[in-house]
Amino acid sequence: MPEKVSIITPLHNSGAFISETIDSVLAQTYTHWEMLIVDDSSVDDGPDLVRDYQKMDDRIKLLHNNKKSGPAITRNKAIEAASGRYIAFLDSDDLWLPRKLELQVDFMMKNNYSFTFTGYEKITESGIKIGKINVPKIVSYHDLLKTCSVGCLTAMYDTGKIGKIYMPLIDKRQDYALWLKILKIIPEGHGLNLLLSQYRVRGGSISSNKWNASKYQWKVYRDIEKLNYLRSAYYFSLYTFHGIIKTYFK
Repeated sequence: MPEKVSIITPLHNSGAFISETIDSVLAQTYTHWEMLIVDDSSVDDGPDLVRDYQKMDDRIKLLHNNKKSGPAITRNKAIEAASGRYIAFLDSDDLWLPRKLELQVDFMMKNNYSFTFTGYEKITESGIKIGKINVPKIVSYHDLLKTCSVGCLTAMYDTGKIGKIYMPLIDKRQDYALWLKILKIIPEGHGLNLLLSQYRVRGGSISSNKWNASKYQWKVYRDIEKLNYLRSAYYFSLYTFHGIIKTYFK
């Protein structure tokens, strides 16, 4: 029997997108999966839509937080409940292309990899393609400190090799902090440079989002990774430089 993949999906007021997200999982050519959707105090119809899917497919499971807890605690609740060997991440407004799981699990098993990620496309709220992200073949802890090349919707790790690893409790950039945590356990992660997912860019000020991301990037360096001020400043300057390159030259 193939190894099970546990898909980690936080849900908060994503009723407009969750059906399309679930449909992209149901369309996977790799079928041995469970989808753990954790509702974080939604006030829209998202949880009801998930319940409708549950009636059709028992691989879909809906969990609830007792109170609004944020993405780190929400994802960690799903990781704790996961029964699969592989942990994969898919937010409630993003999409996977049909062969995503098939190709990535095969990539991991054939090469004995513990942590992998793939390329992905960017789409608008209405689904129009607006860009693509390619990924390196190999990334180390120090590489990732310079720039994050791992999209959350593409990442997968092997609990059979490294156990269950949980997200640090930080309000933003907790997925990035998780990849760093993993890369302190194993020497490198491996990229499969195929466009297998679609990241939905939602509304809001781009400059404001970048400012918030920058603040939390600094918090990851100082509060999570415990880097001294000089090392933090060094890596933050590289993070800023790579961000400018990605924004204006790609």
